[in-house]
Amino acid sequence: MKCTKLISAILLLCSLQNFAQVYTDKVVGKRNEDLKDSLKISNYPYALPIWGEKVAQKGYKLPYSAGLSVNYFWQDSEIVINDLQVGFNNGPMYNLDEIVRFDKSHVEAGAITIRPDIWLLPFLNIYGIFGKANTATKINAGIWIPDADNNWSQVASFSTKASFNATTFGLGMTPTIGIGGGWFALDMNMSWTDISSLDKPAFSYIFGPRLGKTFKPFRDKNQNIAVWVGGFRVHISGDTNGNLPLSDFIDLANAQQKVDDGLTKVDENQTKVDDWWAGLTPAEQRNPSNVVKHNTANRALESAGNILATLDGALSTASSSSVQYALQKRPKDMWNFIIGSQYQLNPHLMFRVEGGFLGSRTQILGGLQYRFGL
Repeated sequence: MKCTKLISAILLLCSLQNFAQVYTDKVVGKRNEDLKDSLKISNYPYALPIWGEKVAQKGYKLPYSAGLSVNYFWQDSEIVINDLQVGFNNGPMYNLDEIVRFDKSHVEAGAITIRPDIWLLPFLNIYGIFGKANTATKINAGIWIPDADNNWSQVASFSTKASFNATTFGLGMTPTIGIGGGWFALDMNMSWTDISSLDKPAFSYIFGPRLGKTFKPFRDKNQNIAVWVGGFRVHISGDTNGNLPLSDFIDLANAQQKVDDGLTKVDENQTKVDDWWAGLTPAEQRNPSNVVKHNTANRALESAGNILATLDGALSTASSSSVQYALQKRPKDMWNFIIGSQYQLNPHLMFRVEGGFLGSRTQILGGLQYRFGL
């Protein structure tokens, strides 16, 4: 279904932090005096970064000024959906937030991204993101109604699973600082996810701090290993609305029986609520807690009855019926913890792995980066 496609793509692709762990490093320590002195007297051969030669002559070692990375990313993430409104065949929209409950909806996906980057300034990297994703999303939902004792029970359940392809593009920047092999980076990017069934690409923004250290345990001074910890915060455009065929929304094979059973249960509970209210004394009917209980039950039962009755009518022409929807969506947890490592074979070639965990999202990333002077 189209709304699951949008949610899946955003949560997958906005999670693709793409900063590779190279940085401008302040050379310090007595054993590095020769390197520091050579940097001060050498001519910097590249046009980028701006002020690269001045910074190098102050004892900073700069990475190659341009790069190209290829990353593979996998994740499993739980999502939260609320403020749901649904209508059928372009009829009235019903707010179902009070009666519809979602049960552990998940996105599982894999993606490949390409990331070109340049060091615009010695301490500022800017980059582009281009990605392709394959993902599967499973959403489970139920319609819940109260009885006269304000006990809520499920009267109908629906589930949907969607698999699809998506394309993403974006821009980002990473301010960094490095001293003696230790470094701190703040990765920030904006991306737009494009799906053919949407009117316009969906927007997302991420912020990801990392703190790391680079070690040189090898005889070859050009080889090193970096390790880091960090996290990122995901913000996505929350409003989603659209139109899709009824067959994409529910399983038509047993939908009619579910709707009939749901309508029967709504009628039974409405009778119980009416009988309970009629049995109260005038003083009890004026009691604020009873008023709230009565109004809540009537409102929920009316909403459930309306949506089930409308769906019942739509099922009679299921092949040509459509569903209109609007909702708010977000990842269950905005922040995720990250731990990663990178092996540098030489200043041109690096290999990277990274894992994310804690909260409701698990992810793994592997990447290859090639750098060159520009």
